[in-house]
Amino acid sequence: MPPPGPTERLAFREMTETDLDAMAGLLGDPEVMAFYPHPMDRAEALAWIAWNQRLYRERGFGLWLVELRQTGAFVGDCGLTPQDVDGTTEIEVGYHVRRALQGRGYATEAAAAARDHARDVLGLGRLVAIIHPGNVASQRVAERTGLTLEKEFERHGTRKRLYVRDLEPGV
Repeated sequence: MPPPGPTERLAFREMTETDLDAMAGLLGDPEVMAFYPHPMDRAEALAWIAWNQRLYRERGFGLWLVELRQTGAFVGDCGLTPQDVDGTTEIEVGYHVRRALQGRGYATEAAAAARDHARDVLGLGRLVAIIHPGNVASQRVAERTGLTLEKEFERHGTRKRLYVRDLEPGV
């Protein structure tokens, strides 16, 4: 299944091993990964790419590489991944944007495209975002994308916030 279509400023494509340098830079950045257990090394970034390639094959979606339409410059990743929430598999919209490009609305634009893809192409009825309580920027992206706080819960020994949106066709 193809990734979301382009937005005004962004294009999406599947990740490949040739994206390792860009992804290792993104996932290895301590500020981008401040709310993860640790920044990822190259091997972990390669495993991230492989995980998404498996999701593309098995689910028809995953996190896609995001680039600027005009220049092809690497922005980050954004997409949909299955996540366990209290024993239930939910589909999460996730996003990471290079530190140098943060604050320009790219995460919101990409997340909205992923949300619309989930609803219009995949026919999903619900979308979630699992966010650390301290990650205010990510919470704002979720809210701008129409997700609202449903609850706080414990995940991997850390408090998380679950933002949700029911996806109705055409809305």
